This record gives sequence, C-alpha cells and structure tokens, in this order.
Amino acid sequence: MAKPRDKMAAPTKEEDRALEPGAAPYGNFPHYSRFHPPEGRLSLLPGGLLRRLFPSDVRPLLGLDVGCNSGELSVALYRHLLGLQEGKGSPEQPADGRDLHLLCCDIDPVLIERAQQSSPFPNSISFANLDIMDSSSREPFLSSYLNRFGRSTFDISFCMSVTMWIHLNHGDRGLVEFLAFLSSLCRYLLIEPQPWKCYRAAARRLRKLGRNDFDHFRSLAIKGDMAERITQILTRDCTMELVCCFGNTSWDRSLLLFKSNGSNHEDGEPSE
Repeated sequence: MAKPRDKMAAPTKEEDRALEPGAAPYGNFPHYSRFHPPEGRLSLLPGGLLRRLFPSDVRPLLGLDVGCNSGELSVALYRHLLGLQEGKGSPEQPADGRDLHLLCCDIDPVLIERAQQSSPFPNSISFANLDIMDSSSREPFLSSYLNRFGRSTFDISFCMSVTMWIHLNHGDRGLVEFLAFLSSLCRYLLIEPQPWKCYRAAARRLRKLGRNDFDHFRSLAIKGDMAERITQILTRDCTMELVCCFGNTSWDRSLLLFKSNGSNHEDGEPSE
C-alpha cells in the first residue's frame, strides 16, 4: 500500500476489503471485538470510576477515545462508566448521575460508518473519521468539538491498543509526539500499550502475506517492555503521573491510568 512515510494515510474502502484479517497495517481490523472483547478490559475497571476521579465536577464530562475501530469498546466503556446495563438506561438518565459526552475517532472511514450506524447513544457518543497524526486536521477538529462545551481539554482520554500502530507507522519520534499531544489534551489518560511481542507478530503477518514491512519496525530504538517505556515517556516528558495499573487482560496487556500534573488536586483517585 503506497503511503507517505511520515503521515498515516487513511485506507480506502477498496483497500479495506482487500486486507486479510489480522494484517491491517493501521490496526483497523474489521472484526476486532471478536478476538479482544470489551469485557476483557471492563472487568478490570472498578465501578464508580468517574465518581472517584471527578468527585466535585457538576458540568458534563468529556471523553476522547482514540482508535475506536467500529465502536464496540467505546459503547461498552460508556455503559460501564455510567453504570448502564445492556438494554437499560438512557444518555439522559445515567445510573450514576453523570453526564458524559464521548468523542471517538478512527483512521478508517469504513469502521467509523459502521460505528455511526450501530451506536445506541447518538446524542452522547460521536464517531468521527480522523487521522490523529495529521496535525493539520486533528487540531481544528478537536478544538471545534471542545469549543462546543466551552472547554480546552478533555476530562479523560482512552487509548486502547493503539500505541503500537502509531509506533510502527511513525517511528520513535511519532510515538513520543503522539503521547505528548494526547497527554496535553486530557486530565486523565487510560492507556493499554501493546507489548513488544505484538510488534513482532504484526510484522510477521505482513511478511507472510508478501506485503511491505512497516517503515520503521527495524529501526525502532524504543522497544522491550513497552508498558514501562511508555510510562517513562509520559512521566518524564509529558508531565503526567501514573495513578495505578488496573491489571492485565487475558491477552497480556496492562491497563494504565495516568493523571496530568496540572489536574485539579481535589480530584479523587481509584484504589488499586
């Protein structure tokens, strides 16, 4: 697939159809939730998380989900955070009394279209086709969304199994830039980094299909324990602190919660 070396090009519908399952070069798997179901993450997150993090906030909470795929995890997160059971409750009557607006973005327009068509909460969850690494489009788009609420940052951002794809397609510099940008956007960041073994598996899948290798895979200097390396970047370079690790999923990925050092110190913190 031809693409600029320093900018992640969104796949076309034709390219999406041609991809073999498991070889999507941007993580845009067509049926991702089938092999990594949302429950694998949600079972690790404590109930009442929003009340613990934002005990004194009365305004609507704003969330950003980067790399949302077709939206199954985004919707499940929304339900879990608001205490909504499947088939019960509404965006106007969340179980914990909170008002949450969630903006979910992905590079793949086909997946976003699917998410938009199936969303049970269209008034509270927005899905948008966005290349988060394209600064010329992301900054005006995100600013426009935040301005609707009179805000400059999100309360919480989610980055679930996305960092590897940023890293493979944009290199070490791209990963650091992405983490710096994401951390500047939010008070809290819940992130699930892929371990290094996933990098090798992703590269191997492409080679088996006879496709070109990832541009940066063989030149990456940031490698090894990726949860630890990403923690170092966020705490050393991005003025965030690690609040807690909620544990590991059954597919061996850590759920890490970070807090901006600029956050309101009256905010609560969850127990580990």
